[in-house]
Amino acid sequence: MNWKTAHRSFYYETAPDPEDLQLPAAQTAMLSIDVQNTYLLPRDDPLQQARWAPFQRRMRETVIPTTQSLQQAFRSKGIDVIHARIACLLEDGRDRSLSQKKPGWNYLLLPKDSVDAQIVCELAPKPGEIVVTKTTDSALTGTNLRLILANMGIRNVVLTGIFTDQCISSTVRSLADESFNVIVVEDCCAAATDELHRRELEIINMIYCHVVSCAELRDIMQL
Repeated sequence: MNWKTAHRSFYYETAPDPEDLQLPAAQTAMLSIDVQNTYLLPRDDPLQQARWAPFQRRMRETVIPTTQSLQQAFRSKGIDVIHARIACLLEDGRDRSLSQKKPGWNYLLLPKDSVDAQIVCELAPKPGEIVVTKTTDSALTGTNLRLILANMGIRNVVLTGIFTDQCISSTVRSLADESFNVIVVEDCCAAATDELHRRELEIINMIYCHVVSCAELRDIMQL
């Protein structure tokens, strides 16, 4: 099974295979979303630490090293690598979207200059690379990224990061609504659980994006 037949939902399980992807370097950019220190730090509660251990393991063993290698491959070909992170501009977080102010797990108070809000060192932006800071789930609606991509002549966006069922999904849908061609790299993304990750890929695949593995993307783009 390859990217043309994998991750199919009920809506697309009998659909014809999509056409081969055409991703010219000049019209393509990589966007890494929200791989920040706050999500990789040890948790104070041992029960919560154990609960999140599979996510932490996937991030350390798969997502971060695979994303790092893909970023390096894009840079070596002169293809833009862009970064988005979730953070607030005000210390008290009044500028956050409502979803980040609600009580519960999604409550986030990440002042932009705090250590927790920084992108992990393995995926840190290189000098001159674009970094956008968002107070929303979508990297498109919460920043001027739409204008940036349009000005750069970008039509294809390769997405990596976290969480598959939250900020990745929101960004995918926003980009698709703006008629960008979106590619999600499956092994460069994670959700809190593998089940949530797989289910969300099925939901967004083919209608809002195409889901591929890093190896498949490298083959398509000859990276």
